[in-house]
Amino acid sequence: MICATFPYPPTRGGTQGRTFNLLKTLTQYHNITLITQKADDVTDDEITQLQRYVQELVIFSRPKEQGTGVLEKIQRFAQFVLEGTPPNVRSLYLSEIQNWIDQAVKTKKFDVITCEHSVNEIYIRPQWKKQLKTIIDIHSSVYKTCQNQLETNTSDHPLRDRLYLPLLRRYEQRTLAKFSQIVVTTDEDERQMREFSRQANITLIANGVDLETFPYRPRDPGGHHLMFVGGLDYFVNIDGAVFFSQEVFPILQQKYPDVTLTLVGSKPAPEVQKLTENPSIKVTGRVPSVAEYLHQATVAVIPLRTGFGMKFKTLEAMASGVPVVASDRGLEGMSVDTPDVPLRALRANTIDQYIITISRLFEQPELREELSKNGRQFIEENYTWERLGKQYEQLIVNS
Repeated sequence: MICATFPYPPTRGGTQGRTFNLLKTLTQYHNITLITQKADDVTDDEITQLQRYVQELVIFSRPKEQGTGVLEKIQRFAQFVLEGTPPNVRSLYLSEIQNWIDQAVKTKKFDVITCEHSVNEIYIRPQWKKQLKTIIDIHSSVYKTCQNQLETNTSDHPLRDRLYLPLLRRYEQRTLAKFSQIVVTTDEDERQMREFSRQANITLIANGVDLETFPYRPRDPGGHHLMFVGGLDYFVNIDGAVFFSQEVFPILQQKYPDVTLTLVGSKPAPEVQKLTENPSIKVTGRVPSVAEYLHQATVAVIPLRTGFGMKFKTLEAMASGVPVVASDRGLEGMSVDTPDVPLRALRANTIDQYIITISRLFEQPELREELSKNGRQFIEENYTWERLGKQYEQLIVNS
């Protein structure tokens, strides 16, 4: 398994959470070598804990961050045009890792190589597909993500992204051809990958939840307490937090003077921290237990306007029994409000829709209870890591 992001602790969600929890199941059936990179914030204890789950842990130091000058950015863009690899992928590349993997493949050390997140595709050589299984676990389409940011005016650099878009399409299309098997997390990404390659072997394996880490809440706290959870240094979450705090929350304050909003997540960006100028908004930074905070919420809001892939924050809130109000992006890949299923969450994409749906939940405890029970059952039946890990294991054996 190749994962440029050190996949521990799993409580950080995202790439760490998905990779570790799939690994945890696979290690019951296979001897696994994990190749990863160590950032400065990775501790010796985390390394020791992760070693328990693999036969071999191969760690390289993370490359230094690239320069941010104009000339350096132009050089990276030119390299992208000529070589076809995006700068964010190139920035994590290490020739030492490439040499290690090349030698391992040459000596037939492995039967299967998996790339956990598409940035790791750079280490896979196209000809390897003829001699061993190569699997890429695409957490979300980079092309669709960029396209959506342009369409929703949420891009930090719209001019750059307009230039990048056709290049990302070419890059992602070319990447698929190198692999024996493609894994995606949502039906939307599955459709995109099939558009890129009708011949590709594509399997949908969703994200999941550790039910021990996110137990069902003991009671409904009532009140008017909203909560948003997510890494607050990630532009998708920053945009969602700022939009909701500035556009929706003030209207709710007029209607419910005692309403509060807690933004829970690590490394809050300056624009997020500034939101606390409203005394009813609290920014926590990283917390020991997200579940304990969720259990205090009347409603979990997931007001994302961009970002593709299945959202851990949505799954974890539902697992915790907290009623969810989320956007289309926040509910991607989940069937929660169609006529053929029990109501599991409320959908909102405009300011008015957020006001209406949140007000309904504040004023209807029986609706909160309905969403709480249905949401938890939905997770238990479809999105446990044990279930999803077994799907991944079967894919590896049978692909």
